[in-house]
Amino acid sequence: MQLILKYLSITLFVVSSFYTSFAQTKQLLKVIKVNNQNKVDVYIGEQLFTSFIYPDSLEKPVLYPIHAANGAIVTRGFPLHPQPNDATDHPHHIGMWFTFENVNGLDFWNNSYAIPAEKKYAYGWIKTDRILQTSNGTKGILSYHANWTNQQNEVLLSETTRFEFSGTAHQRMIDRVTTLKANVDVTFTDAKDGLLGIRLAHALQIPTDKDQEFTDNKGNVTIVKGGTDKIANGNYLSSEGKLGDSVWSTRGMWCKVFGKIESDSISVTIIDHPKNPNYPTFWHARGYGLFSANPLGEKIFTNGKSAKNLALKKGESVSFRYRTIIDEGKYTITTKKLNELTDEFAK
Repeated sequence: MQLILKYLSITLFVVSSFYTSFAQTKQLLKVIKVNNQNKVDVYIGEQLFTSFIYPDSLEKPVLYPIHAANGAIVTRGFPLHPQPNDATDHPHHIGMWFTFENVNGLDFWNNSYAIPAEKKYAYGWIKTDRILQTSNGTKGILSYHANWTNQQNEVLLSETTRFEFSGTAHQRMIDRVTTLKANVDVTFTDAKDGLLGIRLAHALQIPTDKDQEFTDNKGNVTIVKGGTDKIANGNYLSSEGKLGDSVWSTRGMWCKVFGKIESDSISVTIIDHPKNPNYPTFWHARGYGLFSANPLGEKIFTNGKSAKNLALKKGESVSFRYRTIIDEGKYTITTKKLNELTDEFAK
């Protein structure tokens, strides 16, 4: 009997080790430029992970949609492909993006098709002009170049971004490094809306019965309706232990939104990097589905106690590094594991 138990124990250990190893094995990625479209698809195996899209109809390039390993979409469908019960506020919130609200007085964040033509002069555009690199493997690489311009197509900033995509059986990862080089003297004036943003799927919103009203710096008002929402079940947790709406305006090395999409636990985590300006970042994380890291919004996040204006002389540059982890499974990814991935990213 003892011999049988011994062999059973060994067998279970081997099986457990096999499945753990399988779950952590990095899968092969394909990064494919789509013919005749301003689009690059990223596949893990035969499954679409995300697409980098930069059509002329958008005011910035974005990753959209973004899938978890089980196929669940963690980004909102509206306005490109609205899903049932999608909120229709903030039409500039598309997938995952990188912009800022005030660059030499121009608003790059809030620009969208909803801005009337007579007001467009106050907004900037980010125009992707070329794909620099694509490569396949256990890390999928995508690099591109873009220009941050005014309405006269004058370039304020030259952007070079490199994505590294990777994944395992239950996890997806996006490492992003964006370098902005000033074509003229540029000031990022401390503002609420920036820098790396994601608009989350409905299920990952924090449920609320209260109407919410938001006003951008141009006086445009957006009302997010409350009610008996049976879909939203999300919550936030930061590296500093803040939960829910209390995460907004606080600093942290990482922040996770988590909830269930159908039967699986889904989480999306943004990790900051020690080399980023004003580390650790402030979290502009809203219950209605906006999730962003903004190190340059200190004035509003501290109620005016301090501010962070970033100035670049012509020819100078600044880089921002972020890691995004999309995890799925029976349980949400642990704080211990996120701290390990944060330490790994910092190195």
